[in-house]
Amino acid sequence: MKKRKFKAPSGETISFTELGFGAAPIGNLYRAVDPEEAQRTLEAAWKAGIRYYDTAPLYGLGLSETRLNRFLYGKKRKDYVLSTKVGRVLEVCDPKERTGIGKFFDTPSRKERYDYSYDGVMRSIEFSFERLGVDSIDIIFAHDVDVFTHKSEEVRDAHMKTLMQGGYKALRKLRDEKVIKAIGAGVNEWQACEMLARAGDFDVFLLAGRYTLLEQEALESFLPLCEERGIGIVLGGPYNSGILAVGAKPGACYNYDPAPKHILERVAKIEAVCRRHKVKLAQAALRFPLHHPQVVSVIPGGASPREVALNAATMDVNLPRALWKELKAEGLLRQDAPVPR
Repeated sequence: MKKRKFKAPSGETISFTELGFGAAPIGNLYRAVDPEEAQRTLEAAWKAGIRYYDTAPLYGLGLSETRLNRFLYGKKRKDYVLSTKVGRVLEVCDPKERTGIGKFFDTPSRKERYDYSYDGVMRSIEFSFERLGVDSIDIIFAHDVDVFTHKSEEVRDAHMKTLMQGGYKALRKLRDEKVIKAIGAGVNEWQACEMLARAGDFDVFLLAGRYTLLEQEALESFLPLCEERGIGIVLGGPYNSGILAVGAKPGACYNYDPAPKHILERVAKIEAVCRRHKVKLAQAALRFPLHHPQVVSVIPGGASPREVALNAATMDVNLPRALWKELKAEGLLRQDAPVPR
């Protein structure tokens, strides 16, 4: 598995594998995953050469982190990169009140409380250390400081203000003390990333679904800002919730919902170009973000050993340069999107 060495603005160097492992599915996202299947899935990722693992307290309400604990136990800490998130503190609750009913299954009875304050961030990190069973975490992301999660700009802005006045100071303190190597945010909107990048001193952002074969609006201002400041990007959701993996089929998901007609039509056109070059849509989707110089890793979800192996095999395919040229000629890819020449 190819690696990308990234020197963060903080001065720390982090070695990412181009393909990372997003650990939400092993937190029983959308379906219950047997503990042994989760372990086999993580072992398949390791066997494939994946050495970057991203998790969060939200994923399975702690379950994802505890499953990573079992998997990482006994492995040399220098051999992998680990990130988790802050912004939610988990509290014991009645099973009927737990967070994520219908989204996460067979999880502990916990409910989330948003807390981007200094104390809330410190408490969240302390709990994550216990669940993960490690003595260091490489990257901490402030989680979901966006409109997608909080439903309005007003609420987002209030949480962002709390973060910058409180939690951000906690993150900087831990980075200065070398407890963590890098700080950033994990969100669903590039606009939120840009706001934070302009407000503080961040190293890397985990951006879900907003720089893909289907969407490149982040090239307007956010990604140029990252280039200017040396900020890295971990690209989550490279398949845009599934449609760039399965194609323009009825019921294909985009942004966690059934894809609307205009998205289906655009994906069908992209898929047609891929077919002319004997390339699978998923292969182009997984490889495309990595052509941008600031993207250090892509992290599709993997809920089974088979899915992990498929992602690894998809990543390894060499794609013809003519594919990108035709996608641009057909107006299906921005002209300023970095691709091989």
